[in-house]
Amino acid sequence: MSTAKSEPLAARIGRELADRIVTGRIEAGARLRQDHLAEEFGTSHVPVREAFRRLEAQGLVVSEPRRGVRVAGFTQEEVREVAEMRAVLEALALRNAAPHLTGAILDAAEEATRAGDRARDVESWEEANRNFHRLILTPCDMPRLLQAIDDLHTASARFLFSGWRAEWDTPTDRDHRAILNALRAGDADGAARLLARHVGWIGKNSADRRRRR
Repeated sequence: MSTAKSEPLAARIGRELADRIVTGRIEAGARLRQDHLAEEFGTSHVPVREAFRRLEAQGLVVSEPRRGVRVAGFTQEEVREVAEMRAVLEALALRNAAPHLTGAILDAAEEATRAGDRARDVESWEEANRNFHRLILTPCDMPRLLQAIDDLHTASARFLFSGWRAEWDTPTDRDHRAILNALRAGDADGAARLLARHVGWIGKNSADRRRRR
């Protein structure tokens, strides 16, 4: 996991712990010990506590009085909630981003889709998928909205990994190509509708797979 050298230590710790939680290396219910993590990262407890606050805001951990911090679990209802929130917020972001999308950005998003088609595991596919979404949404230039979407993507990735890790079959992402076709044609509303449907489909499949486990 590479980060910029100028990134604050608390942010770097938070990113590393989020990656471990999302990919399942730290399981739901596991306790996170401040002293152990401070020793691992070679720091005081202060940046570790700051990282915990960020993780709690993302819904990845819960803080319990006198019991410390543990990794949060999640339910099918939460999977559906995240998918519905993503659908609404990403459609809003895309409508605002559409006027600023250049041919180069759309070409990069198309390459991200091809990278997803070539993925051999769920982690590689999720990375390509997130790259696609960031490329077409970032030009909306709405930082608060983009931060909220990024947090929801993190939760969505955790659901995805939990449901798909054992039986991964790389999908061909026709939805991404349909969204790009609509954007190239200047149909921002149509692209936003396709994006909302696409996000909802991913959430439904993650919930269905969790139900069958």
